Amino acid sequence: MYKTRKKIVTVAVLAISIIFFVIFGLLLLPVRTGESYSIYTGIVITGLFVAVLFISNILRTTLIAKVHYDTLETGETTVIQDFINRLRFCYSLEDFYTAISEILELKGDCSVILVDKVKNYVLYNSPDKVTTSEKVRDKLDQRFNDVEREGYFFFDRHLGYTSVFKKARGFYLCSDKQLMFVFCNYTRLFDLSIYPLLFEEYKRFITRTKTISTLSEIAATTKEWQQLAETQQSFLPQKIPNIPKLKIATYFRPLVNVSGDYFSILPIDKARTLLMLGDVSGKGLPAALIMGLVMNTVKIIEDKEDLVGVIHAIDKAIKGMHLQDKYTVLFLSIVDTEKMKIRYINASMSDPIILSPSPDGYRIKPLTSNASLVGILDMGDPVVAEKRLFRGDTILMATDGVSEVMDDSGVELGDTDIYKRTLIAGASKSPQDFVNDIVDLIWKYNGDKKLHDDVTMMIAKVGY
Repeated sequence: MYKTRKKIVTVAVLAISIIFFVIFGLLLLPVRTGESYSIYTGIVITGLFVAVLFISNILRTTLIAKVHYDTLETGETTVIQDFINRLRFCYSLEDFYTAISEILELKGDCSVILVDKVKNYVLYNSPDKVTTSEKVRDKLDQRFNDVEREGYFFFDRHLGYTSVFKKARGFYLCSDKQLMFVFCNYTRLFDLSIYPLLFEEYKRFITRTKTISTLSEIAATTKEWQQLAETQQSFLPQKIPNIPKLKIATYFRPLVNVSGDYFSILPIDKARTLLMLGDVSGKGLPAALIMGLVMNTVKIIEDKEDLVGVIHAIDKAIKGMHLQDKYTVLFLSIVDTEKMKIRYINASMSDPIILSPSPDGYRIKPLTSNASLVGILDMGDPVVAEKRLFRGDTILMATDGVSEVMDDSGVELGDTDIYKRTLIAGASKSPQDFVNDIVDLIWKYNGDKKLHDDVTMMIAKVGY
């Protein structure tokens, strides 16, 4: 219904626009010929055409937004939409069971069976006559055993496959051999377009919980820290994307095998790129879990331009893990190389700066903190800051493992003139050469002794 209504709206708006343009275009056609008059008429018709396109686009966008609201956010489909919204922030089976109970069962009057086909085990079933029946479970096991076929499917009142949507009395989702059966007598009232969205979110949830479980099992049972480190580093960008007018280099060196440091580079379009760098409190497995959680949360968020929404999602995800005293500091930004600006939220990161060329040499512009720690305090609504960018500007983000390196006398690198001189001297170089200069300085300043923290940095050069 939603897709059909969208097509109807698009066709109707297009038809009205064409009719409007043709009628007024005919009225503007010249009665007599004359060069100046013809040019004037052509300009008016061109202006009319542009105006019709502009107005029709606004009208189409407005009507489709209303169709989306009327179809997916009101009526019976709201139940599934609410469940999808909750599922985005489920990070354990316990979270998942709560979402099923509070939304599908209580709000939607649905019944659910969740089956792990790998272990051939029922993970969850609603406490009602249908889902606790051995006869029903046996039928489901016999008829829906093609677990290699991923997607969403419908079944009728006889618990058989049906392709006739009006006959559907339920549906099931299958991903990674995890089957979720939803019994609902009014399945046919849900808009068909909601099912692909539900399946994609379910698939993401299965992947997310599997990854977190894998990290926990490796650390808790086998103690194979190298394997844990490899799993954790798979969250990080495996190579730097090729972005027009934005050259980037990174450095990541964990103190031990696992790290609480993280960074991400996510192109939004050809001009805008999300850059993120952060540091989780503490060390070891808890920090690694939070790191993976943050990376996954940002990856799955659709509207990455909404920095406030992104940081609230991260905050909620960390708090949902219920790990005592765990939080993260992070720098979250969008670099726009077309409008030449950077929008950012600095959640208590101490070191992000812009090195900007000037007649007197490079100037250091700090990107000061404008938000609290994430995952432990009440954040409120942080304000998104914005700064202009110029061709040749270099953005430096680094965790405190860089600036807090100490020499033999206990002086931190970030407080020294040599650090400032290195930054100014490196700003004119390529990002990779600049990274190499800072890494060399760290080891020289530390006297090649063992470091006491993870070292992570990202350098982005604008305009090249």
